Amino acid sequence: MSGIEREAMDYDVVIVGAGPAGLSAAIRLKQIDPEISVVVLEKGSEVGAHILSGAVLDVSGLDALLPDWRAQGAPVATAVTSDEFRILGEAGSLRIPNALLPKFMSNHGAYIVSMGNVCRWMAEQAEALGVEIFPGFAASELIFGDRGEVVGVVAGEFGLTKEGVPGPSYEPGMELRGRYVLLGEGVRGSLSKQAIAKYALAEGREPQKYGLGMKELWEVDPALHRPGHVTHSMGWPLGGNAGGGGFIYHLENNQVYVGFVVHLNYRNPHLFPYMEFQRWKHHPEVAALLKGAKRVAYGARAISEGGWQSIPKLAFPGGALIGCSAGFVNVPRIKGNHNAMFSGIAAADAAAAALKEGRGGDALEAYETDVLSGPIAKDLRPVRNVKPLWSKYGLAGGVALGGLDMWLSSLVGWNPFGTMKHGKSDAEATGRASRYEPIEYPRPDGVLSFDRLTNVAYSFTNHAEEQPCHLHLKDPERPIAWNLPKYAEPATRYCPAGVYEVVQDKGGAPRFVINAQNCVHCKTCDIKDPAQNIEWRTPQGGEGPNYPNM
Repeated sequence: MSGIEREAMDYDVVIVGAGPAGLSAAIRLKQIDPEISVVVLEKGSEVGAHILSGAVLDVSGLDALLPDWRAQGAPVATAVTSDEFRILGEAGSLRIPNALLPKFMSNHGAYIVSMGNVCRWMAEQAEALGVEIFPGFAASELIFGDRGEVVGVVAGEFGLTKEGVPGPSYEPGMELRGRYVLLGEGVRGSLSKQAIAKYALAEGREPQKYGLGMKELWEVDPALHRPGHVTHSMGWPLGGNAGGGGFIYHLENNQVYVGFVVHLNYRNPHLFPYMEFQRWKHHPEVAALLKGAKRVAYGARAISEGGWQSIPKLAFPGGALIGCSAGFVNVPRIKGNHNAMFSGIAAADAAAAALKEGRGGDALEAYETDVLSGPIAKDLRPVRNVKPLWSKYGLAGGVALGGLDMWLSSLVGWNPFGTMKHGKSDAEATGRASRYEPIEYPRPDGVLSFDRLTNVAYSFTNHAEEQPCHLHLKDPERPIAWNLPKYAEPATRYCPAGVYEVVQDKGGAPRFVINAQNCVHCKTCDIKDPAQNIEWRTPQGGEGPNYPNM
């Protein structure tokens, strides 16, 4: 907001986002030189509050950052003991033998973790090294220098009214200025979007692709609990309607992560990802595990799935994109946290070297070189065609051809399909409602399956209502005038938190309603809206979900 006077604090490096990438960068900077001043800004109420991930953690990134993490008591305790891939039918399943999968698909040596808890622990390590961490501080605006470079961010603004003007309790926030600014906001971060657009970082790259990941934490019967067991599934109930599948991870204390991912390039606008997840839990093999169990928590988050060919240019004047702000998820492995850590390490190495040379405000080209030639490249390049093959040929053809491509890459370092293109964005992939049959979903039974609003309560989400709506419509008329007649307004379905509704006014006219207080910050609306009319902006700091052990 222009014309507002704010206090400023100067640092060598400002990091936005206390996820695995941002915290890795902070720790690495202090390891290299304790005199480097580093601040990490986190929009969640505490570190870990907004972290949602599977997660089966490949510990290679943690090994590179903190080799003695075991001795330091990291919350990384449940080693994977067994894993299986299954293709589901409505009543049964077919297991894909592990011997048919390339070696890098094995989960041997990985751990089932709560990434929220891992990040809380990493924050403790960072603070012990002298890193300043400000939770509850949402970075809402980039600050630019005279040469167009990023020189800092505005964070901690509170007390705006619904009209976007300062209210009686207004606090203008602060300017956190740095010689370099690292954006580690996660998928589809609002500041990262600005930087990508301003500096044309996505030019010449394939469009980023996304999935919607939904997850519940359950306490199950001890007799059914198998600590360290991992199951991934494909097939039913999605079938040919969309790509994606389910996961079941047995962690400690009789708890199990039960989750489902839907690729957001689906065509049928009648598809209801959340209800596909709820229906999946009624599969006999999933329902048997959850018999008599208790749901503890729920959350949802978008996942970057574009892979190697969708990575934007990473360095820009004054800063860089790290972690899922850039998109380093290995789709077939269903892992990205290790690459987020590697990206934070690489960005810190480049920034520390630049600071030592007396530089600031330039592009950290050494960081991009490291990513494109280091462990992240070695992880993502061999699997770069799995996602486009699945998108083009569906489950059966995509799995077969993707498996062939991965195997040959693993054995001889050659991908027979070269580097495939993704084509359309996920928003552009959405088809007209008239061309597809509506999908009838069973009503949630309140035992295994739940309606969205009931489940959102288990994300412990909170937003103050007296503030500007952080879900901004570029054109307020677009949802009813365009999306409703052409696409049956898919926002009412793709949102996993029930934020969007179409209701009837007294005169019978449809009206678009945004229940922003329900938002779990998944960013799906920003991604999937066919008109690209919804812009996710950060709300006041400390608001949103408060995920426990997720």
